[in-house]
Amino acid sequence: EGEDFRPSRPPAHRPTLVIMNELRQLTRRECLRLLGSAQIGRLGFCEDALPTIRPVNFALHGTDIIVRTMAGGAISKVAGAVVAFEVDDIDAATHTGWSVVVIGKAEPVTQIDTLVTLADPVRRPWAPGERSCFLRIRVELVSGRRLTAAPDATAGMTPSRRGDRQ
Repeated sequence: EGEDFRPSRPPAHRPTLVIMNELRQLTRRECLRLLGSAQIGRLGFCEDALPTIRPVNFALHGTDIIVRTMAGGAISKVAGAVVAFEVDDIDAATHTGWSVVVIGKAEPVTQIDTLVTLADPVRRPWAPGERSCFLRIRVELVSGRRLTAAPDATAGMTPSRRGDRQ
């Protein structure tokens, strides 16, 4: 049978306070701004007929996502395919954060002027090795959600009514 990956001991008891959060859809403009603020994303594509997700560093060039990879690698083979790309920022302590998902076609970058701009050392890939293949993902569909802390609905309640344990 499979291994049990659960923690070996239960977490220490903490008082329970239910925090109500609000989930709202982001506009295209908000999604693109957040996309531009991230350095790491997750590229979703099909590899050998199976769904695959790889973390990648990327750059935003206009509204296009640019990923550098090695020629002949799995990511370079997605040229011409429709892919998914996701970025997020999550705060596990407050149960807040945001997520942006892009769907678009991956295309090789071949224009010399664009390649010169994208090859700027400031935008170098994090992974070691030669990364001469530049892929552009055009943002065709974009959606995003933000989970924020709602105004404290427990204000004015006694600790026992809030769910605090004594």
